Amino acid sequence: MTTNTMSDGKAIATSFDLASPPPGFVDDPFEIYDALLAHAPVLRQPDGSVLLSRHADLERIYKDTSLYSSDKKVAFAPKFGSDSALYEHHTTSLVFSDPPLHTRVRRIMTSALTPRALQRMEPGLIDTVDVLLDEMSGDAETDIIEDFASAIPIQIIGNLLDVPTSERGPLRDWSLAILGALEPSLSKGQLDLGNRAVTEFKSYLEDLIACRRRSPGDPETDVLTRLINGDGADGKLSETELIQNCIFILNAGHETTTNLIGNGLAILNDYPDQRRKLLKEPDLIAPAIEEFLRFRSPNQLGNRETTAEVEIGGLTISPGTNLHLCIGAANRDPQVFENPQAPDITRKPNRHLAFAGGPHVCVGLTLARMEGRIAISRFLSRYPEYRILKGRVGGGRMRFRGYARLPVALS
Repeated sequence: MTTNTMSDGKAIATSFDLASPPPGFVDDPFEIYDALLAHAPVLRQPDGSVLLSRHADLERIYKDTSLYSSDKKVAFAPKFGSDSALYEHHTTSLVFSDPPLHTRVRRIMTSALTPRALQRMEPGLIDTVDVLLDEMSGDAETDIIEDFASAIPIQIIGNLLDVPTSERGPLRDWSLAILGALEPSLSKGQLDLGNRAVTEFKSYLEDLIACRRRSPGDPETDVLTRLINGDGADGKLSETELIQNCIFILNAGHETTTNLIGNGLAILNDYPDQRRKLLKEPDLIAPAIEEFLRFRSPNQLGNRETTAEVEIGGLTISPGTNLHLCIGAANRDPQVFENPQAPDITRKPNRHLAFAGGPHVCVGLTLARMEGRIAISRFLSRYPEYRILKGRVGGGRMRFRGYARLPVALS
């Protein structure tokens, strides 16, 4: 690398502001990620927050819940307004909470996603995927996101909460609007859309919960009934906690899984050698899923807040500082991954952080892997010669990486 190139990379990294990124960053952040890793892996932001990119720093922070809090009440009050629907949701849901709420909710959710429960789900997941593939079979062209990737998690989560099939239509738009409000900077329109989505979803769930209290489902298969019952006398959730964590289940499992499936099929299209390898050795689907998660992580950013003064990379950070954890960069860290800028579906080990880590590691990671594995392998088996056409549209987000539209010719 020449001196000028190194100088340019350093300037790009040290001037980077997550709240006001340079043009093109949302569509292609990877050059800046590489510059951050090389020149500014611990970067103070203009607003006083700190952006972290190194794998080792993120891994350590995820494991330490005493120095690094997930609670976002202080950070989200000015962002959303402390009396808003978005504030109530994002400060009550599992991902942005600390014990004891986190402990209670996670224990209930984990008990509903046991290996036995997932095994029982698999036949239904295969049927869902095959029906979607059958419906596409007569089309010369289709949209992988609209007609396939986004439909799968909606059905799976709808089944988990036992939402009537006829009532699942609004779920995707609610999820996109609520998660869209987590972007580093927001317009008034995005805030209004997010608040309206929480309010509408909350109203729907109040009726669904009332119905389920009158007629409980099987707690072995119905997560909503399990959440209502709690986990013993001290494990009961308040009505607000119950509603907001039902919303969280949809949000956590919908967009990220949609992105995993869409990103995976796009990677196989864009890197034909990887597609040929997977077609030749279908058993590589498990490590392939891990590599899709690393190479184009569905969730690119996480957050923690310091509870005491800490030092990271020579920078002293005060208590109460918001930390942006750049998962997308950490998963390209050359200290951990060989040739990180290229996908390798045979990569082992693969210590990616797509599911975060520590006590907050994604509660639905096994389900997400199962959805990705079944969806991508069966799509590839049915349509091995598929081609992504011109007109792909990115998701337009920094925090969540995926496609809004992915047109494809199936043969």
